[in-house]
Amino acid sequence: MEENLTELLQIRRDKIDALKEKGIEPFHGQFKRTHQTKEILDNFEALEGQKAIIRGRLMSKRGHGKAAFVNVADMSGNMQVYIRKDRLGEDAFDVFTSLIDIGDIIGVEGEIFRTQKGEISIRAEKVTLLTKSLLPLPEKFHGLKDVDLRYRQRYLDMIMNADVKDTFVTRSKVLREIRHFLDNKDFLEVETPVLTSIAGGASARPFITHHNTLDMDLFLRISLELPLKRLMVGGIERVYELGRVFRNEGVSTKHNPEFTLLEVYQAYGDLRDMMSLTENMVATVAENVLGKTEVVYQGTPIDFKQPWRKISMVDAVKEHTGIDFEAIGSDEEAMAICKDQLDIEGNLSKGELLNEMFEAHVEEQLIQPTFVYDYPLEISPLAKKLRDNPMLTDRFEAFVFGRELANSFSELNDPIDQKERFLDQVARKEAGDDEAQPYDSDFITALEYGMPPAGGMGMGIDRLVMFLTDALSIRDIIIYPAMKNKN
Repeated sequence: MEENLTELLQIRRDKIDALKEKGIEPFHGQFKRTHQTKEILDNFEALEGQKAIIRGRLMSKRGHGKAAFVNVADMSGNMQVYIRKDRLGEDAFDVFTSLIDIGDIIGVEGEIFRTQKGEISIRAEKVTLLTKSLLPLPEKFHGLKDVDLRYRQRYLDMIMNADVKDTFVTRSKVLREIRHFLDNKDFLEVETPVLTSIAGGASARPFITHHNTLDMDLFLRISLELPLKRLMVGGIERVYELGRVFRNEGVSTKHNPEFTLLEVYQAYGDLRDMMSLTENMVATVAENVLGKTEVVYQGTPIDFKQPWRKISMVDAVKEHTGIDFEAIGSDEEAMAICKDQLDIEGNLSKGELLNEMFEAHVEEQLIQPTFVYDYPLEISPLAKKLRDNPMLTDRFEAFVFGRELANSFSELNDPIDQKERFLDQVARKEAGDDEAQPYDSDFITALEYGMPPAGGMGMGIDRLVMFLTDALSIRDIIIYPAMKNKN
């Protein structure tokens, strides 16, 4: 097999020499087109008989003596080109049949017409070689099936699988519509540092690097939250950032070490404002990108239309397990009730057990878009406490198909309370919790100057794109997912 490949590579290199001998440049410069293929296919009735120039990759080549049918693919799609020796000219036709291969990038000029079989095509009058491909494409009937190779060589994946390209076009549209939605509501987009001296704002293990000139360790950010809240202290009342964050954690069909996060903050708002913004934004994005709010994800219909279901964590656990945490008095009582239903070590508080029960027995049942609110204090170090129950916080998470899509708080703006929670996180880190949050003294200082009451929301954009494109794995919607080195 290796010998055959080596022979094929040599043949294509020999063709480069043959082309140059004929005065044909194998790697052309600028080439302007008049139409994209989809434009011609969609508007054939108006364009029939007109001249057109297209450009793209040669995907198939079928010869019939003095004529050939080929397919040329560009960004918008692909179309057939009909090439005749008497129209192209004998020398040009011989070059095309003998020296131009499947995989080469070409330009075609000719008349738009419909064949006897009814296929919209271009009758070529001139073919220009734009780029000589030195490696053969995978055999078309089997395509590119090796999943590992598809992720490592995404460019080849896009050439062979048109739907892959469509997925990333959809992803781009989703990002554009999110920005359009927030900009129209007077939110200001900002960019905050990717390198930071403190990896705060979330419970996650960071990546560490070193800055040589400053001689200090820095972290790739794990969240966007704390820098954006500082901006609210500075007077920016509506702010958001769409950016990459990095978490030194596992790789799976649901997780990638770097991913795209949206965080939005609204001064003088609260959790209710964030619920409305979240469901409105997702429904609007789906409608504008797909033309509908209902999608089918992995065979299951999901409708993002407003309003989404809303249920407290206590009620959700009670609904699915029968355990009423409101009726449980102490941590010890909660442990006794939950120990047979959870695989846990050590003693957990009532709030931690509530969250463990939710994750174990409820989360995967939440298929349609659902807001779960009133989260335990222990797992919500940046959220405001409920006034009528200080063991819970004014926080929600939005779930779709059993997966978390968004996380939101009525933001904690009490610097004294925030300092106590940071210290609790430090104690957890010292006790061995690698994902506990560090103490951020500058953020406390910012809060001491006064941050207005606010609502904030963070959303994993990769997961949203997965739902809107019916992608099973997060790797299918990240152009270059994290991969282990082959060597």
